[in-house]
Amino acid sequence: MSNTLQEKKYKKLITILSIVIPIAVAALFGINLRELGFDVKPLTFLPPIYATINGITAVVLIAAVVAIKKGNKKLHEQLNTVAIACSLAFLLMYIAYHMTSDSTKFGGEGTIKYVYYFILITHIILSVIVIPFVLLTYMRAKLEQFPEHKKIAKKTFPIWLYVAITGVVVYIMISPYYA
Repeated sequence: MSNTLQEKKYKKLITILSIVIPIAVAALFGINLRELGFDVKPLTFLPPIYATINGITAVVLIAAVVAIKKGNKKLHEQLNTVAIACSLAFLLMYIAYHMTSDSTKFGGEGTIKYVYYFILITHIILSVIVIPFVLLTYMRAKLEQFPEHKKIAKKTFPIWLYVAITGVVVYIMISPYYA
């Protein structure tokens, strides 16, 4: 298959995933299995795990940049694959938690409340925006379009790193309010 055909195929898949993933997360976020009568235990142990995975994602992303700056393409590719896997694991655990547990409300007041909501809202918005960036960056590398890969990676990396770090920050800020 030619590179152009592969690219068209990948771009179609990227478009579909970039639309379906946020819609599915939003839809599943609104479904609480216990409220629907299912006998499931709340997965209250998940938030510190998925916050840790976000932290690992941030470290792995930084390590991937260091690897490529040192010329180690193989390690760079492996680390980015791990970062994608971590992000996917986070997403699955996040959905599982919210489908089995009641949402936790932030209890802080005053300025900290505004700081929390600013971080939370930017985290959510950028977590949706980063999906096509990550997938397109990965596709460019897989198709060995390295100049294009490098160009988009310069945009993808800071957004993805921000999402990973703010995921941890949001957890730390809301953790005192978990039931």
